[in-house]
Amino acid sequence: MPLNTATLQRLIEIEMEVRATYRYAKISPFKAREITREIQGLPVSAALDVVAYSPKKAAALINKTLKSAVANAENNANLKADGLVVKEAIVGEGPTMKRMMARARGSGSRILKRSSHIRIVLTDEIKIETRETRKAGQEAAKKKASESKAESGATEAKAEKSEKRAKKGKK
Repeated sequence: MPLNTATLQRLIEIEMEVRATYRYAKISPFKAREITREIQGLPVSAALDVVAYSPKKAAALINKTLKSAVANAENNANLKADGLVVKEAIVGEGPTMKRMMARARGSGSRILKRSSHIRIVLTDEIKIETRETRKAGQEAAKKKASESKAESGATEAKAEKSEKRAKKGKK
């Protein structure tokens, strides 16, 4: 079946999402979320740099998952690694193992050994925002806000004048 140009255009516009999951990672989700917050929204190359130079245990586990997601993108979806962005990096709770530790006077206390599920989703559709583009957007927003303030200030002055006229008319 031959593909016409409209079908090809639709195929090109489809947003490709690739995911990788590391289940039952032996780390608390609270500790792992610290790293995933840092890499969300970054290009893959920058995210790999962040996790490579982080001294935390979670960084090694997330690095492994991120590399797996990149491999999935290259092999399964035929995407280039340099055009990918980390769309979301989520750490969910896995099962918790309960253990006992002996305490004073024959009692015991619970030890909770937490695990987590790390999920990373990569996409090729999100535009990469640099400092320059972000700065330009902020400056444009400031200009727009100052213009709207100037306009609202002019309308407020007109409203005050009309109120004064109304008060004079009552007297």
